[in-house]
Amino acid sequence: MLELYTDRLRLRSVVSSDWDNFLYTHSSEELNKYVRKPQSESVIRQKFERIITPNNLEEDDTLLLLIEDVHQHLFVGFISLHNVSEALGQLEVGYMLHTQAHGQGYASEALNALVDWVCLAHKPHKLIAHCANHNIASTKVLDKCGFIQEGLLRQNWKVGDTWLDERLYGLLVAERVSSQ
Repeated sequence: MLELYTDRLRLRSVVSSDWDNFLYTHSSEELNKYVRKPQSESVIRQKFERIITPNNLEEDDTLLLLIEDVHQHLFVGFISLHNVSEALGQLEVGYMLHTQAHGQGYASEALNALVDWVCLAHKPHKLIAHCANHNIASTKVLDKCGFIQEGLLRQNWKVGDTWLDERLYGLLVAERVSSQ
């Protein structure tokens, strides 16, 4: 089981007892407004079963970690890594926090911890993130963690019947390592 710690947070592998939190984050209209229309519980259950199956973060694998308050053991959210391309050394990051955890710096703290770990453990060339253009809170997290907006992908993502523009962010690992 993978565990990462910060002053306030524990990031850990997702286990079967995390189902209720997974279901909540994947079925909440508010949390998914920039991601997807909430899906049926059976579809969400299939995703959950794939997530709790251990993998080595090989190409097209996803590592999902649960974020919790280290002192009160309260659920904060989830953070993920997706191996986009083994050949290019690109990993995509993503995160989704419980509404009660918004605005407290948890996303930035968790993302910095995950980036630190993946740079040491997997040595990727580049980390990327896609963020809905209007998701200002998420753009602030990425900026704070050293990601650079590299482009705007027009009408690149669809939620329900609505096309969204997406900001493309990148973080070159060599630049992050040299700046620390």
